[in-house]
Amino acid sequence: MYRLNLPQYDIKIRENHGRYDILDILRRKYVALTPEEWVRQHFIHYLIEHKGYPAAYLTNEIELKSGVKRLRCDSVLYDTSLRPRMIIEYKAPSIELKQNVFDQISTYNLLLHVDYLIVSNGMQHYCCKMDYDNQKYLFLRDIPEYKNL
Repeated sequence: MYRLNLPQYDIKIRENHGRYDILDILRRKYVALTPEEWVRQHFIHYLIEHKGYPAAYLTNEIELKSGVKRLRCDSVLYDTSLRPRMIIEYKAPSIELKQNVFDQISTYNLLLHVDYLIVSNGMQHYCCKMDYDNQKYLFLRDIPEYKNL
């Protein structure tokens, strides 16, 4: 797999009928090891181990419904009242983070109305804080620590 611009962690991988699976600590099961999943697992560990995010408030693969259309957020952070606070969208390291990726996460945010959006391909990470009162957003220099949200 790819070397990412994220800290290493104790990765759990297993072979499963000729393919590889990686342990998703949030879903508590092994899932197919794809380039996007590689990024997701590294990023989740980064948030928990380096930024102080509680694993209990993070979830992966959250299904949303918009009319008859079904959407899926890669990861969502909730607050202590279980209100969505952050949406995180992952792409494979080979995928450029262009406008279409930001459009995708913005579509999810129309339904969840969170405070923070993060997009990462494992090499580049973008985080913005929403300002709904002024109808704009502010790109942050770094991913905030949980205690500073």
